[in-house]
Amino acid sequence: MEAGSLPLELWRMILAYLHLPDLGRCSLVCRAWYELILSLDSTRWRQLCLGCTECRHPNWPNQPDVEPESWREAFKQHYLASKTWTKNALDLESSVCFSLFRRRRERRTLSVGPGHEFDSLSSALALASLYDRIMLFPGVYEEQGEIILKVPVEIVGHGKLGEVALLASIDQHCSTTRLCNLVFMPAWFSPIMYKTTSGHVQFDNCNFENGHIQVHGPGTCQVKFCTFKNTHVFLHNVPLCVLENCEFVGSENNSVTVEGHPSADKNWAYKYLLGLIKSSPPLLPPEDSDFLMSLDLESRDQAWSPRTCDIVIEGSQSPTSPASSSPKPGSKAGSQEAEVGSDGERVAQTSDSSDGGLSPSGEDEDEDQLTYRLSYQVQGPRPVLGGSFLGPPLPGASIQLPSCLVLNSLQQELQKDKEAMALVNSVQGCLIRKCLFRDGKGGVLVCSYGQAKMEGNIFRHLTYAVRCIHNSKCNQIHHGLRSGIVVLGNGKGIIRNNQIFSNKEAGIYILYHGNPIVSGNHIYKGRAAGIAVNENGKGLITENVIRENQWGGVDIRRGGIPVLRSNLICFGYSDGVVVGDEGKGLIEGNTIYANKGCGVWMMSSSLPHVTSNHVSYNGLYGVAVFSQKDGSGEFPGGHGVQENFSEDRDAILWETELEKEDDPLRRPITTALVESNSINHNGASGLYVQSSEALHVLTNVIHANGDRGITVAQSSQPTRVANNSISCNRQSGVKVEAQCKVELRGNGIYDNRGHGIITRGDSTVVIENDIIGNRGSGLQLLPRSDTKVIKNRIHSFRAYGIAVRGRAKALVQENIIFQGKTNKTIFQQISNNRECVMQNNKFLVFKKKSDTWRLVNPPARPHLENSLRGPSAAHNGQKVTAMATRITARVEGGYHSNRSIFCTIL
Repeated sequence: MEAGSLPLELWRMILAYLHLPDLGRCSLVCRAWYELILSLDSTRWRQLCLGCTECRHPNWPNQPDVEPESWREAFKQHYLASKTWTKNALDLESSVCFSLFRRRRERRTLSVGPGHEFDSLSSALALASLYDRIMLFPGVYEEQGEIILKVPVEIVGHGKLGEVALLASIDQHCSTTRLCNLVFMPAWFSPIMYKTTSGHVQFDNCNFENGHIQVHGPGTCQVKFCTFKNTHVFLHNVPLCVLENCEFVGSENNSVTVEGHPSADKNWAYKYLLGLIKSSPPLLPPEDSDFLMSLDLESRDQAWSPRTCDIVIEGSQSPTSPASSSPKPGSKAGSQEAEVGSDGERVAQTSDSSDGGLSPSGEDEDEDQLTYRLSYQVQGPRPVLGGSFLGPPLPGASIQLPSCLVLNSLQQELQKDKEAMALVNSVQGCLIRKCLFRDGKGGVLVCSYGQAKMEGNIFRHLTYAVRCIHNSKCNQIHHGLRSGIVVLGNGKGIIRNNQIFSNKEAGIYILYHGNPIVSGNHIYKGRAAGIAVNENGKGLITENVIRENQWGGVDIRRGGIPVLRSNLICFGYSDGVVVGDEGKGLIEGNTIYANKGCGVWMMSSSLPHVTSNHVSYNGLYGVAVFSQKDGSGEFPGGHGVQENFSEDRDAILWETELEKEDDPLRRPITTALVESNSINHNGASGLYVQSSEALHVLTNVIHANGDRGITVAQSSQPTRVANNSISCNRQSGVKVEAQCKVELRGNGIYDNRGHGIITRGDSTVVIENDIIGNRGSGLQLLPRSDTKVIKNRIHSFRAYGIAVRGRAKALVQENIIFQGKTNKTIFQQISNNRECVMQNNKFLVFKKKSDTWRLVNPPARPHLENSLRGPSAAHNGQKVTAMATRITARVEGGYHSNRSIFCTIL
């Protein structure tokens, strides 16, 4: 730039002394001067912005230490917003317009205070004209009667915020008013500090303490840089209201209530507020698109690493071994021989095991003792989320989240959601953005068709943050004294892209027919469940990261029937997913990883559908199924403990207001279903069943778990286990305890360290399974068991193909049984057991060392090519689609008649 002979730095020093009007004039001189004025952003523009008594730091109250991208732009936005209240002058009749403009240019400033022309606000208002400014000088002004504003005026406190206090009850009857730099307190005769029913009110840089503010439609309001201490803002039928950069502290109830459908009647300010909203710069999150989430591993001591598991083919071995933390009871460290425990279960106590499946391939076995090679391939864990969660959790690691689980910016969300974009462009009701709600009971309540949009807010140390919401994005909701977000009373909508953490109760609580879409949120470090769905709550819960919560990542009870799809539920201090008493719903395509308890804990009476999930590296069982009908209802790990929303005195009202609906859309199933899941590397059994009700276990991969693949400890009603791959588990593939009814059909049971199947059940049916390469017996029948063994292919690497212990009752018919070691027979039973019937079995023994037998006609079981589905494929499957449609229809369906329905919040 060439501006005389002075250096650029010196020009900047000179211009830094200019006031705002002079800066504007200088910027019009030429292009070079315009660029010079712009270059003062971090000096003079910053000084002007921070020195303005009518505003605060542009990022107050949430990020006051973060500078805006442009101080000039922030100052410009505030300046334009501060003039909104005068815009109605342009809409007046032209005959009146000129006089109004003249009057406004020449408007008076009326001074109130000791030594000034007026001693009270009411006396100044009595003589005020259109758009006059009333300046209150430092002091406390207490009005003894209600103040009625009849003409548009501006009331401003002189000096610093806090030096002017106004104890009054103001009722606005004029078209517009602005109040700035004041501390409001209620008068002695009314808790209402300010009320308007038709006009527009603008509050800038004010404090409100211990009272109420009421705005009724078609009235509007614009509030910026204000603090509300134990103050309730009530917005009823407002067509549009903006709360921006405000702080709400210490509420005894809700801080903000948005009630009623936005009024069809709109005052003059509506179009200007709408234009102001659309012209505001977009909110951007602190993270970028390749956000790397680091966990607090000092307290958790676990993380996950991007490691994959190889499937063994033709004798090669995987580097990954089954999960093993502490030795199991009865084990001997370092032993390399199979031993028989007190219950007759044969366990191979080797120090390591292959994850793969070419048998026999034990590294501790002398090659001279091998009789043949039997070729087959076991099913290992299926890749999910890009394969990042197949390896064990390692301390000190950071994780790269898949792109589908990274929090998006608001603009990214709007670009992929055209419906949300339409909502933004046609915003109605209340806009709440960049506000802080803290240290109180409630944040925002939206009810009775109220609509609101919330962006970039923080909710901290509240009993609940947002209640009965409908469409919420880009908020941080944390340190709540109870739940973060509560959806109830047929509340609907979208809760998306929020950070919800450190709440005392559930991060999101859905109950009493609440039916939201919960998508893309990060819900973590809560002192209870991440998401709780109780009391007939519904909803679609998809693509959330739910981690490090004290209770279940997701807790479904008491008639809850959500769709839980494609979520990452990890590092919880209890179970991943809990389906408690009378819980239902679809649990599909989730990654449930490294939780200290079970991956999925459920009651069979609850009738959930658990399908296509990846359940791995959890501390206890992968999936545990219990029944409350047996015993006192006490379960391991404190699963009987539940959140109790009804502690709130008003909660029970929602039940009485709900319609009694016969819900034909609930899925018509009568049996709990565990289907097409990958259950691997969990600390105890992959699947544990202790139930008196029927259960179907179909087409799962149950692999390399720290105990048995499947344990059926109690099953008085039939448990059907069909077409599963059960491999490389630390003990037996399947164990059936006494008095259990189990059908095993079409399974592949391979390379388990104990027996393939061990049973003492009184009604066990084993049909058309491949039981191959297990280190104990292929099938062991314990005393007093009653078993049918039909059309199976059975082989044991070290022991008997079938071993019958004691007085076991059995029908062994049409099986193919391969010989294992040369010094073992194929079949073992006591000689005088007449209750064991052998019919039409085929025994294959070795002829020479080079013999190779293959499982053909049919090929190795299970036949999963068309059964195992990933989340997307399962979503498109006919069976799942039919059920998902039934549930999702409730989410997307219309409102119910005339009951209390809640807001639209984007």
